[in-house]
Amino acid sequence: MYNQLQENDVFGIVKPHIDVHTLGLVSFANLLKECGYTVYIASDEINSALEQIQKLNNYSLVKSWITTLHITRIGFSYRLDPKDGLNYFMRFYQQLESDNMFHYQGGVLKQIFFAGLPDTCNMVASRMGDSILTFPGDESPRTSLEKIGVPVSRLPKSLTYQHEYDSMRWHFAQDVLSSEKYKLVLPQDHYGYPSCGTAHDSYLDRLKYATSNHSLPIIRTHSGPYNQDREEAIKEYTSWVKELAATKLLDVLSIGSSQLTQSHFGEKWEGLPNGGGVPINSATEYSMIKEAASPMLVRTYSGTKDVPKLAEIHEKALNISWHALSFWWFDELDGRGANTLLQNLEEHFKALDYIALTGKPVEPNVPHHFAFRGADDITYIITGYLAIKACKLSGIKHAILQTMFNTPKQTIGIQDLAKARALYRLVKELETNSFHVSLQTRAGLDYFAPDLEKAKVQLAAVTCMMDDVQSSDSSSPEIIHVVNYSEAVRLATPPIIKESIQITLSALQEYRKAKLSGKVPDISYDAELKYREQALYEEAKESIVFLEQNIPHLYSPIGFYKLFIEGFFPVPYLIDQSRKFVKATNYNTALKNGGICVLDEKGDVVNTLDRYRKLVQNIPF
Repeated sequence: MYNQLQENDVFGIVKPHIDVHTLGLVSFANLLKECGYTVYIASDEINSALEQIQKLNNYSLVKSWITTLHITRIGFSYRLDPKDGLNYFMRFYQQLESDNMFHYQGGVLKQIFFAGLPDTCNMVASRMGDSILTFPGDESPRTSLEKIGVPVSRLPKSLTYQHEYDSMRWHFAQDVLSSEKYKLVLPQDHYGYPSCGTAHDSYLDRLKYATSNHSLPIIRTHSGPYNQDREEAIKEYTSWVKELAATKLLDVLSIGSSQLTQSHFGEKWEGLPNGGGVPINSATEYSMIKEAASPMLVRTYSGTKDVPKLAEIHEKALNISWHALSFWWFDELDGRGANTLLQNLEEHFKALDYIALTGKPVEPNVPHHFAFRGADDITYIITGYLAIKACKLSGIKHAILQTMFNTPKQTIGIQDLAKARALYRLVKELETNSFHVSLQTRAGLDYFAPDLEKAKVQLAAVTCMMDDVQSSDSSSPEIIHVVNYSEAVRLATPPIIKESIQITLSALQEYRKAKLSGKVPDISYDAELKYREQALYEEAKESIVFLEQNIPHLYSPIGFYKLFIEGFFPVPYLIDQSRKFVKATNYNTALKNGGICVLDEKGDVVNTLDRYRKLVQNIPF
């Protein structure tokens, strides 16, 4: 059914509204735009209609969207349960076919393709044969474009850029996996301090012990089974937790709670879609999971509303190891919550005031959320710094800096590393005798291939980069968030989690040995890395100083709000259907020299400080 693309082809991207995953489809849409095609991402109204497309009014709405915008090719995305994904897609396809909407029937649609989990793609392919292109997620950006028929002459030049640092890490990681030494990795000694496993256990106690014992990093991973039966899901997860605790490989259990847990905690859920994750709905259930997890520490997502209240519940029911706050995100911006942006920021700053009283650390989940929406590398650094400093000024004594690599995944490794080093360097300047920062590194959400053997190599390769953030410091990173190698295919079960941790620890140990023996180069001495890091550091530093001098009440809800709505943080991929945040979305960012930059209408890179100076002139204070 598909054929060579034409210059006047118009793409429409849709997904059932219940699926909150937008990174992949927005990234793909942006790639198509870079190739010169017109692309429309469906609104929430259209995506909600997809869930019951068989209803006449819903189908009419979707058809009107297609015909009004002259869409000729449609991409359909669904990354949750495979059976649900197949059903949603087939009902959509059959509705279009019964209305003669396809080109071979005399209609407007030349092509429809499906992107989702490999199991879902296999089910679609089994039902439809080769009439439907499927994208299970293993494709490089270039392969994805070529697969749908984009001519080579229209491919962005940035997609062909490669670097020897990435090749070195890849070959090293292959050797780690082929040796199978990782299977012999034993638990680290992290349990010998007095409070371990007690009601008063804490991340800071474990950090102090592991540091003195030279057994860092502390290992965290995110997990949670999907089950539509709420009680069965809680029971299954409790069983998982006990199994993970028995391995003694995992320090911090990160609960993969459901969207409803975050948005409707303690409320009635009848008739509301779960959307995946562990459906916890009471403090009692949290406490039950905490007891099963011991001697592991426990953390979970903050809420998408009543953020201070949930922080208090997490403190009392979980003795949460550290609190995670998203500041600008998980609200109206990304559709994850009902809070307005300003409401969300106000609740977050109130939550900081409460957390400061507990003495617990805070992890701002901030920079990568901007990167998901197309932000440039300097914005990644600046937003991470601002969030950490807001924690400090609110009385927090210990912050956790999360650095997510491979976001976007086409970023080259040396730029990724320079970006992480520049941010870490800036944040470390905030440290005093009463304020400290722990570095937490992790792989990107969109990084891993559905080919599990390849994904294992990817996990080892990105672990090498984690060690290079502070190559001369054997105690850094203090925390590794292990993203399990099966993430692109299925939820990680305890055996997969165990193996992922062993791969991570083995890669870290072997990479350090290889650097000491000279078998692999120590990238920290690399002239290109130093140049990139210094350039990012200086541009971010001078821009931060400018903001602090020119934005009243910068480190406050209204200050952070002003920064976003006035366009200081470019988010061109943000799905802003109501055009409420046009100053933030009205930018062009693209891959340049291996990193993401803001570009002007001529395609030239825009300096951040120059951009800020122009913005300040037009802000109504």
